[in-house]
Amino acid sequence: MKLKGKVALITGAAQGIGKSVALLLARNGADIVVSDINLEKAEETAKEIESIGPKAMAVKVDVGNFKDVEEMVEAILKKFGKIDILINNAGITRDKLILRMTEEDWDAVLNVNLKGTFNCMKAVTRHMAKQRSGKIVSIASVVGEMGNAGQANYSASKAGVIGLTKTIAREFAQRGINVNAIAPGYIETPMTEVLPEKVKEELKRLIPMERLGTPDDVAEAVLFLVSEESNYVTGQVLNVNGGIYM
Repeated sequence: MKLKGKVALITGAAQGIGKSVALLLARNGADIVVSDINLEKAEETAKEIESIGPKAMAVKVDVGNFKDVEEMVEAILKKFGKIDILINNAGITRDKLILRMTEEDWDAVLNVNLKGTFNCMKAVTRHMAKQRSGKIVSIASVVGEMGNAGQANYSASKAGVIGLTKTIAREFAQRGINVNAIAPGYIETPMTEVLPEKVKEELKRLIPMERLGTPDDVAEAVLFLVSEESNYVTGQVLNVNGGIYM
């Protein structure tokens, strides 16, 4: 129970990687705030967490709206009194080649993936700085490091998350706040479920470990970065990608 007594806010936690992270942190003793745009699914995840033992709170929030995020943080502080851990996981895709990508496609992805991460960091670091402790982990992506055809908006947003992570790590290192990112490779989630089977098989051939990752693979990396074992780790990008990018 290495996280007993800690309060963790996880965005996009109703399903996929976010849900796996929420459940693993809960199994390690943390109380969990399940933040998601889909309140119904967030509430289902919160009930699952409570069945494990820790307290849970489901919140509907649009991370791209700073007022929404501020209100969420205020509600968390009112209920739990603190926030020890922030996991920036909320993200969307609108994949198209750049010649077909609309301004709306670009803005929507950057608003959630990058601005949403900024909004949550800005709202939470204010509190963490006062308590002089905190762990922040943002979920980036392998395509933010190596690029990917048809994902100009998503790749740019995740590259931005990496740059943001390194900068905020420098700004808050002396305040006892560790800020890191995880760059998953191709993970079996609702986002990748829509890929044709042929594409999945081609991806596996490109991955040295010859399999897609699982949400639990990412969750275990998150657990390390929010635990005391990572107290001297900040400003880093941990690649969880089966070796597709080294």
